[in-house]
Amino acid sequence: MSLSLYLTSPSPKPPLFLPLLLLLLLLLLTTAAEAATVTANATLPPSPSPTASPTPPTTKTPSPSIHSTLDPKQLRALQSLDIPTAKDPCSQPSPHNATICDSSSPFRHLVSLHLSNCSSDLSLSYTALKSLSTLQSLSFTNCPVTPIRFPLDLALSLRSFTCIHSLKHLTGNGLKGRIPSSITLLENLESLNLSSNALTGGIPSNFGDLISLKNVSLGSNSLSGAIPDSISAIPDLAHVDLSSNQLNGTIPKFFAEMKNLRYLNLGNNEFHGVLPFNLTFMKRLVVFKVGGNSNLCYNHTILSSKLKLGIAPCDKHGLPLSPPPAKDDSSGDDSGSDSSDYDDESDDSSSKKEGHHGPNKVVLGVAIGLSSIVFLIVFLILLKRCG
Repeated sequence: MSLSLYLTSPSPKPPLFLPLLLLLLLLLLTTAAEAATVTANATLPPSPSPTASPTPPTTKTPSPSIHSTLDPKQLRALQSLDIPTAKDPCSQPSPHNATICDSSSPFRHLVSLHLSNCSSDLSLSYTALKSLSTLQSLSFTNCPVTPIRFPLDLALSLRSFTCIHSLKHLTGNGLKGRIPSSITLLENLESLNLSSNALTGGIPSNFGDLISLKNVSLGSNSLSGAIPDSISAIPDLAHVDLSSNQLNGTIPKFFAEMKNLRYLNLGNNEFHGVLPFNLTFMKRLVVFKVGGNSNLCYNHTILSSKLKLGIAPCDKHGLPLSPPPAKDDSSGDDSGSDSSDYDDESDDSSSKKEGHHGPNKVVLGVAIGLSSIVFLIVFLILLKRCG
């Protein structure tokens, strides 16, 4: 009797490194998912706090003086301007804040108001100005006036407006007529913004007497005539916006000699002739716009068509070779976009936008590549075992 002994060989155990590879794959996928989530969250604006909206501070409005003959609404408006009203403003005005009233009854109304040496936190609210719509003369001397917008009634009523050191933010107030030459008496004026009004006539020939001026914005009016040469005498002028008017003549060469000039917008006017600037001057500017002048052209031997100036090149007679591009976004409104016909900063900003999602794509690409390699290794091992 023979005894047969059958020995069954045990099934081969899977390699030890296979679970390690699977674990590595799981970690890689988890890390990639977390990195993508973090990057996506970083691009989202922070969500507002769930806390309750803050309660606006309440302002105490002093009660009108009992003995005042002034209209109660106008009295409250003066009090909001920190003008003393313990005494009747119509009969005994403050020495630094002169007031003149009419003779109407039962309440009198302000026709002239002069503020001087104001506090730095003076605030001219729209409500207060609306209550002072009877004013015919409004004057500020050494008052750091915050940005204001005149009510229509007040803008139509005013015959005189004087604001030393702070004649600005008068944009969009419906001001009409010519720019008075007397404005050049404001030798300390640094900023003049009369854009988006209904001003007509020419720029005063003695405009250069505003020797302290740094910013002038006269865009979106109906100004005509040539740019006065006296502007070249303003040493620190940095911002010039004369766009969207009816200015004509040739563009002065003196702009290229103004060392502090950084913003020049002459778009949408009626200038003609050859543009007198070279590339060196344009690169010095942050914003330069001349589009919208159909009779203006540039010397194509000096300037390249790649600049996209919005005007045509000149022929040998100094006339436009072809009609200029129809599109031009030159605007005199400073609150709009600062895109320019020639702007060195635009290329930098666009390149930054294109590279904004770079890190997110790199992380995702590395994760996918590593995952593919691991899957390939596992597949080869399993294929070898099955064979």
